[in-house]
Amino acid sequence: MEISSDVWVAALVRRVELAGGFATVARKGDARSGAVLVKTFDPKSREARLYEQAFALEGETVWMRPLDSVAEADVDAYAQRAARFDPDLWVVEIEAVDGARFLTERVEG
Repeated sequence: MEISSDVWVAALVRRVELAGGFATVARKGDARSGAVLVKTFDPKSREARLYEQAFALEGETVWMRPLDSVAEADVDAYAQRAARFDPDLWVVEIEAVDGARFLTERVEG
């Protein structure tokens, strides 16, 4: 049984907060099965990255970067376009050094 999107997002936000970072839900999607985009912003380097869930060849869930740019404007524009195509999409923003460390599955790229 898969965990619902709202529970997974709440757990991610809590993990970030417990580690001293800042996380917020920028866009709420479908509570049960909405896809999730995670935006990370490193306040030291001022770089933003975007991660989305995908499935590896072995069938495991991984996080991949759909966008190579680290410019925050590019990351935000991608998330806005994705939300227009998927009304069930969640967007979570993490502000912390190496924000990808809070993702529970393997991160590719």
